[in-house]
Amino acid sequence: MTLAGLESIRKGKVRELYRTSEGILLVASDRISAYDVVLPTPIPDKGSVLTGLSKFWFGRFDDIIGNHLIATAPEDFPPEAKQHADALRGRAMLVKETTVVPIECVARGYLSGSGWKEYKANQTVCGIKLPAGLQESDKLPEPIFTPATKAEAGEHDENISFERACEIAGKETMEKLRDATLTIYSEAADYARSKGIIIADTKFEFGTLPSGELILIDEVLTPDSSRFWPADQYEPGKSPPSFDKQYVRDWLDASGWDHTPPGPELPDDVVASTRAKYAEAFEVVSGASFDRYLATAELEPK
Repeated sequence: MTLAGLESIRKGKVRELYRTSEGILLVASDRISAYDVVLPTPIPDKGSVLTGLSKFWFGRFDDIIGNHLIATAPEDFPPEAKQHADALRGRAMLVKETTVVPIECVARGYLSGSGWKEYKANQTVCGIKLPAGLQESDKLPEPIFTPATKAEAGEHDENISFERACEIAGKETMEKLRDATLTIYSEAADYARSKGIIIADTKFEFGTLPSGELILIDEVLTPDSSRFWPADQYEPGKSPPSFDKQYVRDWLDASGWDHTPPGPELPDDVVASTRAKYAEAFEVVSGASFDRYLATAELEPK
């Protein structure tokens, strides 16, 4: 996305950052990545799902920890950004600038993904010893905190021990972030379960303000940063379908693609099904109308 009059700071796999006179503009594109490769086919309105859900969760957790959100409505953006209102509506957040803590803060409530692979080999997840006899997708006795390094674009995050995270970011900082991560995850998981969604795991990012305050940043509890499962299809011992890239991954796996760039174009039916799943996650979690959010950037009840 090209936004005339704004200084581009960084372009990631999905997000683009621009500097404004009143903060950083965080724009979520409709790009989708799989196996660390950005695919050539976008998913329409995906960026709006990520932004709208983050807005919802930021508001819900305000009493636990501060966050970087200033505004989502283009009318509240500085003049140099307002001129791009049509392109930005629903998919952009004006946020406070922070010094990013270089650790991905991951909470796991269920045994899945890389955690399941490690458990099968060592009966541990990120070095944390777990009970014997667990199956794939089993609920853990209690949520665990498993930090990871923040990888550069195109590279994989690396799971690390809590002790290694303390060496990188400082013991006091990591203790605060561990506690905040587990508190937010537990409250979010309870809320989502009441809506029929299991949040198996999620990752958070945190930053430090000039005052030294640690706050929640980036996206929060979206289908891109979390593993959302429909509760009515959950069964221990199996990998449940998810509210995110399931259709994309299934099609890619069946296509014979070798997971190296460039990725293949996605067929129309896969794009439509993936968009519908993201929109469903938005409405189920937030209780808001996705169509109204696209038009107003506000979370209005259905």
